Parts: sequence; C-alpha cells; structure tokens
Amino acid sequence: MSLRETLRALPTFPDELPVLDTDSLPDDPRELFLTWLDEAIATGERQAAAMTVTTVDEHGVPASRTLIVKDVDERGIQFSSSLSSRKATHLAQRPVATLLFFWRPLGRQVEITGDVTPLDEATSQADWRARPSYDGTDNPDWQVWSVLPRRLEFLQATHDRAHVRVEYLRRPEGWERRRIRPSERPTDA
Repeated sequence: MSLRETLRALPTFPDELPVLDTDSLPDDPRELFLTWLDEAIATGERQAAAMTVTTVDEHGVPASRTLIVKDVDERGIQFSSSLSSRKATHLAQRPVATLLFFWRPLGRQVEITGDVTPLDEATSQADWRARPSYDGTDNPDWQVWSVLPRRLEFLQATHDRAHVRVEYLRRPEGWERRRIRPSERPTDA
C-alpha cells in the first residue's frame, strides 16, 4: 500500500460526533470556547488544554509550537514561556499570534487570532511558582502573555466532511458572528 493510500485509510473521528446548532450560539465567543474546552477536558483526553501557538518573525515567517493554556479571563487566553525564547522575540517584534486547538474525540477545532500582551510580573511569577520544577527561586526570565482575540473560528467536524464552521469577528460595536460554508475562505481579522 502506498503512503497516500495508508494516509487515506486512517480513521478520522469517533463514530458519534456532537452537532453544532448554529441557531443557538452565544453572542460572546468566549462562552462557546469555555464550553468546548470544558467538554474537551471531560473526554479525559490527555493535554486537552494543549494548543498550537503560531507567531511570526520580523520577516513575516511563521513559527509554531505546542503550549498549554494557563487561564482564560477578561484579559484573554493566557500562555507562558521564557523571555529568551524564539516566541518571545517574535512577540516583541510583532505582538500577534494564532492559537489552534484540536480536540479529536469531539471532532472540534478552534482557531483564535489576536493581539498579545505581556501580563504583570506578579502573574508571571505566580505561574512560575506553580510549575512542577519550581525550586523556591523566582525566575525573572519567565513571562505570561495574554491573547486578546480579534477572530475566532469554531469548527465542528462531520463525517461527510461538510464541517460546520462559525466565525466571530471583534468589531468596535461588539462581536459579529457568521457561518462559513465549507469551501469559503475565512475573513481576515
């Protein structure tokens, strides 16, 4: 069997998938995101809080890595890392990022793009102290960032691959929501 045939034959999603009712979505995408995150955690899948974080360098070249969500509040979606990391260098040059969550057991994906802000020293050191490797010494090289979403896209997979996609865009007057057809390109944020 060729690699192409092997890849085509791989199983995709579980037999039972949730259905996304686009007529009953909340006005605030954070509410839907937190519901989906809770449901992903409830599946028992390891690393349900994992996300792919993509930043761009000064030339516009993207770089991605997998990180863990630290918190979600009115400041945005938070993650942490060393200030001497590649992502910190990128964020100092271009404070924007895209976060991608994929929850296979539910056939769900959420893509979030937004502006990134470093949070205060107290938040960063509290996160550092909560790490399993904390040895009693604070780390001035540790930083917690928050992504304030401008655009969120929620995707609920379907077995026929006509996935249900909903986009939320932040506007001055509030959130705008629309369904995206499977073949449609998302709106630029």
